[in-house]
Amino acid sequence: MSYICVVIFIGYKMEYLKRISDGELERKLEAAGALLIRGIKACGKTESAKQFAGSILELDQNDQVALLMDTSPQRLLVGKTPRLIDEWQEYPKIWNYIRHEIDRRNLPAQFILTGSSNPEESIKMHSGAGRFTILDMRTMSWQELGYSDGKVSLKSLFNSDKIDVYDEPTDLEFIVERLIIGGFPVMIGKKLNQAIDINRAYVDLLAEVDMSRVSNIKRDPVKVINLLRSLSRNVATIVDISTIETDISEREFVDISRPTIYDYLDALDRLMIIENQPAWNTHIRSSYSLRKSPKRHFSDVSLAVATLGLDKDALLNDLKFTGFLFESLVVHELRVYAQASDAKVFHYQDSSGLEVDAIVQRHNRDWCAFEIKLGVGQIEEAANNLKKLVSVLDERKVELPKSLNIITGTGISYTRNDGINVISLSSLGA
Repeated sequence: MSYICVVIFIGYKMEYLKRISDGELERKLEAAGALLIRGIKACGKTESAKQFAGSILELDQNDQVALLMDTSPQRLLVGKTPRLIDEWQEYPKIWNYIRHEIDRRNLPAQFILTGSSNPEESIKMHSGAGRFTILDMRTMSWQELGYSDGKVSLKSLFNSDKIDVYDEPTDLEFIVERLIIGGFPVMIGKKLNQAIDINRAYVDLLAEVDMSRVSNIKRDPVKVINLLRSLSRNVATIVDISTIETDISEREFVDISRPTIYDYLDALDRLMIIENQPAWNTHIRSSYSLRKSPKRHFSDVSLAVATLGLDKDALLNDLKFTGFLFESLVVHELRVYAQASDAKVFHYQDSSGLEVDAIVQRHNRDWCAFEIKLGVGQIEEAANNLKKLVSVLDERKVELPKSLNIITGTGISYTRNDGINVISLSSLGA
C-alpha cells in the first residue's frame, strides 16, 4: 500500500496525513481497555489519537484538572469513548484511576493516553498488564511524507522477493536537506532556513526547560548541550560513557562527571530524545565474541544536525560524517517499517571487527540484514560484509536470512546476480 499523500491546506489547518502506525493504533485500541501511545514530543501522537477519539481531555491545558484530581478524579474520565487523555504524565496518578475504571467498565477501547515523556517506571506500569496496550510512535518516515514510493516493501524482503529495477535515484542535495529538516509533522511545507530555526529552538528548549521539567530536577543547560553535541558527533556509533566524558572535556573544554552523564542520559531517554539500537544476540561458529553495546541515535536525526549547528554546505563538505547521519536516518525508517511487520531493528558487531549496520528481526525469529551506504561507491564492500555475516553464523541454531540488502541514498533499486538487493531509500517502504 502506498502512503504518498497530497498535503492540503485549509486556511491555517493542515489535513491529517495517514500514518503507517494508524492500523496498529486501531488494532491495539480494540484489544484492551486503554492504549498508551509513546513518542518524542511533536512526533504526531495527539493528532493520530484524535482520528480515533470520541472526546478529549488535555491535562496540560485545562485549569480545572488540578482541582478535580484532588476532589473528584473520576469526573475527568467521563466522556464519549475512546476518551483521549493528552499529556497524561502531567498527573501520573490518573493512570491508576484509569486502571480501576477499565476494570469497572470491562469494555475495550475506553481510553487513549498520549504523552511526550515517561514518568517513573513504578507509576507508569503499575498493574497495567491486561488493561493497556502500547504503541510507539516516531517522527514521519519518507513513505509517509511522500519522498518514498514504497515500491520495495520490508514485507516483501521478508518474503525473499527479487526487486525489479527502479531507476529513480535521489539527488544528494535533497538527502542532505532532509537530514536537516527531519520528520516532525510541523516541518511539512517548511523552507530549509525555517526548519533550521525550528529544530535549533527545539534543542534549546530541550536543554533549558524539558530536561529539568521531566523529573523536577534542575539540570545545567550548558552541560546538556555539551552532552547532546557529543552524542551528535558520535551518532550511529557505539560510544561508551568514558568516551563521551573525554570527548566533552577535549572538544567542549567542560568537565562533566560520569554520574551527571548517566543522569542526563536517563532524562533524555525518558523524554524519548534518544532511541538506541541494541546489538543482535545470535549464534556464531567463530571464536570471535559478539559485541553487546548499542549504537546511539537521536529519535530524529535532524536534532543531531541542529545540535551541532550545521547547514547544507557543512554537510556537503563532510560526506563522511553525513554518511553516519544518513545511516541514522535509515535506521529510523527501518524502525517505522519494521514495527508494521512485527519486527525490531538491531545491529551486528563482533570482536573481529565485522559490522553490519542493521538486522531487522521478527518475533518469529525471521530476519533480514542491511548495510547502509550514502552513495554507491561502497556497494561491493557492503555486499562482502553481508556474505561474511552469513558465513560466521551457526546454521544449526540460526536460520538463514530472508534477504540480504544494501540501502543507498543516491543509487537505484535492483537485485544483484548474487541475490543481494540494492535499495534506494526513495523506494523503501513498509
